[in-house]
Amino acid sequence: MEPPLADGRFLGDLGFWVERTPVHEAAQRGESLQLQQLIESGACVNQVTVDSITPLHAASLQGQAQCVQLLLAAGAQVDARNIDGSTPLCDACASGSIECVKLLLSYGAKVNPPLYTASPLHEACMSGSSECVRLLIDVGANLEAHDCHFGTPLHVACAREHLDCVKVLLNAGANVNAAKLHETALHHAAKVKNVDLIQMLVEFGGNIYARDNRGKKPSDYTWSSSAPAKCLEYYEKTPLTLSQLCRVSLRRATGVRGLEKIAKLDIPPRLIDYLSYN
Repeated sequence: MEPPLADGRFLGDLGFWVERTPVHEAAQRGESLQLQQLIESGACVNQVTVDSITPLHAASLQGQAQCVQLLLAAGAQVDARNIDGSTPLCDACASGSIECVKLLLSYGAKVNPPLYTASPLHEACMSGSSECVRLLIDVGANLEAHDCHFGTPLHVACAREHLDCVKVLLNAGANVNAAKLHETALHHAAKVKNVDLIQMLVEFGGNIYARDNRGKKPSDYTWSSSAPAKCLEYYEKTPLTLSQLCRVSLRRATGVRGLEKIAKLDIPPRLIDYLSYN
């Protein structure tokens, strides 16, 4: 058993912010003037807590853009990792702060971290910030980044029922049938009982017959006669129209970021809108 501290508490009792410095405090609270004074007086901007939290993590998680700017300008490590493997960019995406995300990217933050942990795109999907999702995709975020707990960003967005994020991911070319232990986004949609989400995934080519590691289809996770059950039953009995099948096939052929290719096709604007799900 670990020895107690001087005041009788144990290290594990102190939680996330053990040994945080005045720089951490100012960054978290958005006290930019105090932070500037601390930096000018020589305070270290890369001091870490026992959880490897830097002041830049603290500012990013709270969406404190002015503090993020000050820390970066003072030499804060843009891709520092905490004990969970998260970078300040991950934390900025978790806060949904598009301003912090832009600042971090401008200082060279990696959009695709090398470890098998939740990526910035996963965090943006968890927070439901479609603006952050769109920006990350624009700068090259891996749509199929796989986290061992959450699966792909699409799995996360569906599990959290962030339909705007789901639409952005699918339109950018995310694999609608990507599997996490054979569980697809449609399984998530069925579990959260979201009919709009089910319809969107099917329209983008979601496989209603896909089976997870328990051998269950999405419809197996719905209550009989419920709206999600009726929706899935309809799709099981009614094939997609030829126009929808053609759209799904063409979108699959164009691959990731296919919208850019579709926009250049020499076809009527109405067809481009249809292929773009507008």
